[in-house]
Amino acid sequence: MTHRRLLLVLGAVVAILAVVNVANKYGPSGTGLVAGPLVAVILVVLGRRAGLSWHDLGLSRSTLLPGLKYSVAAVAAVAVVYAIGAAIPATRPAFQDVRYHLHLSTALVTAFVVVPLGTVLLEEVAFRGVLMGLVNRHRGAVWASITSSVLFGLWHILPSLRLNRANEAVGSAFGTDWTGQVLAVAGAVAFTALAGLLLCELRRRSGSLLAAAALHWATNGLGLLITAGLATVRIA
Repeated sequence: MTHRRLLLVLGAVVAILAVVNVANKYGPSGTGLVAGPLVAVILVVLGRRAGLSWHDLGLSRSTLLPGLKYSVAAVAAVAVVYAIGAAIPATRPAFQDVRYHLHLSTALVTAFVVVPLGTVLLEEVAFRGVLMGLVNRHRGAVWASITSSVLFGLWHILPSLRLNRANEAVGSAFGTDWTGQVLAVAGAVAFTALAGLLLCELRRRSGSLLAAAALHWATNGLGLLITAGLATVRIA
């Protein structure tokens, strides 16, 4: 692939993701649940047309077993960390997020349906699959991880606009005014970019998107379940 064509494909992927990001934020409820799988398929087709192999995309059958092993370890590690964090009064406010004060049934559907299909599937295919695969093939692993992770951080600008008002710990740290909002968004972008580097490394080591997807789901899904659980039982 020529440099010009690489830039065109990368630009197309970023443009598609920008439209989806805005649609998820301002579109009808459930937009992500429909758009996520559909756009993920479109991006995979685009990546394949651009010359990426299934291995480049992290979707090779040969890496499924290593990916599964990393997945189990990742979910277990997040579960332990979250359980400890929820049990300690000093860190418990991090789980007090009004966006996730849900009834148990709603929390379960969100964690096991909405998060994997509406969030994890698209983001892993896009950032650790197509984008990472394209840049890795033409510029190497370091640039692939950096590019993917920076874009992953920027992807979280819109979702974090209310973060300082919705999350008690973030509001206490940055304030709930406009300045606090800017700081909270900047912090969210930086944090998710760093998380993106971790996900890229997990994807690289395992060779499979499954490992990164499992860690991604555990971070979001288990966090949501614990937050909903704490809101329900009101642990003192």
